Amino acid sequence: MAETIRSVSRVFIRGTVEQVWREITRTDAVQKCMFDMRLHTPGLAVGAPIRMRSADGKYTGVVGEVLEFDPPRRYAHTFKFTNFDDPPCKVIYDLQEVAGGVEFTLTCADVPAGTKTAKRMVPGADMITKTLKAVVETGRPTFGTRMLYVLFKLLAPLTPKKCLSSNWP
Repeated sequence: MAETIRSVSRVFIRGTVEQVWREITRTDAVQKCMFDMRLHTPGLAVGAPIRMRSADGKYTGVVGEVLEFDPPRRYAHTFKFTNFDDPPCKVIYDLQEVAGGVEFTLTCADVPAGTKTAKRMVPGADMITKTLKAVVETGRPTFGTRMLYVLFKLLAPLTPKKCLSSNWP
């Protein structure tokens, strides 16, 4: 069995568990905390496919399948970047109500060590937790994250063709 890594990102968010849950499971708009991508799925239930797509739907950055769905406590899914040939890993979102807000934990598990996916997962998870906190508490990502999203849009034409959504129904 290949070596895997596990990373845990945790943050306290001043808000309700319902607000946090809504942000990580929304399908009606882009998820400002998830790299400004939109979640596409026929329904969030165990076994359902998920696709994280660009706002215009042209590109799919992540594919997976729902493993656990226990609103508003836990949501877990497999995770595979479409631009890498790495095997999938697992992403787990845990929400715990605490005094004054929510403790949000994002765990990346079974990430194949030494892969391109591994190099992106830890910093990506930290960015998601910090951005989720900002979105729930202020209504929008931080200025730096918003600028990063502008850069993503400018660079979209350079996205590999293998990431076209037509390749990931």
